[in-house]
Amino acid sequence: MSTPVVSIAYHSGYGHTAVVAEAVRAGALDAGATVHLIKVDEITDTEWELLDASDAIVFGSPTYMGTASGAFHKFAEDSSKRWFTDAWIDKLAAGFTNSASKSGDKLHTLQFFQILAAQHGMTWVNLGLKPGWNTTEASENDINRLGFFSGAAAQTHNDLGPEGVHKADLATAEHLGRRVATTARTFVTGRAAA
Repeated sequence: MSTPVVSIAYHSGYGHTAVVAEAVRAGALDAGATVHLIKVDEITDTEWELLDASDAIVFGSPTYMGTASGAFHKFAEDSSKRWFTDAWIDKLAAGFTNSASKSGDKLHTLQFFQILAAQHGMTWVNLGLKPGWNTTEASENDINRLGFFSGAAAQTHNDLGPEGVHKADLATAEHLGRRVATTARTFVTGRAAA
């Protein structure tokens, strides 16, 4: 059985999104993937090559002013060199984000990631969870408590540091990591059989 390679390309302005990236990493490792964490604002040529060699790339950024951070936008623009050569075509992609508000227009950030993936010819892996915390019997501690489908979304009060990232959101991010790694294994195995 092949070991899928998952890279998490992310930016974290104040450390909150880095904590979510670590949760995605933990989930992917738990599912048996080889995982690389890549800070896009410090990316090296070797790390670009790691992305090129990955089976799946998970994009992550805080949501600032209704979209991904400026550092992530720069990374997206710099990825156009990969677009010209189809370096990421047929890879898997997924995404996660964090903001201080329950909504905070996080969906726009996830859609930005989806469009970036589509431009590269990648296949998007969604969260694959029903929403939590949407009945009177539910709890804010439910997995996918914010009810996103396209990716993992986290909410952290802006007066808390990275340790304040909600535990349910971290569990949701771990789920995303496991889902990406499991899907990548299926793709890698299928490609080898074809």
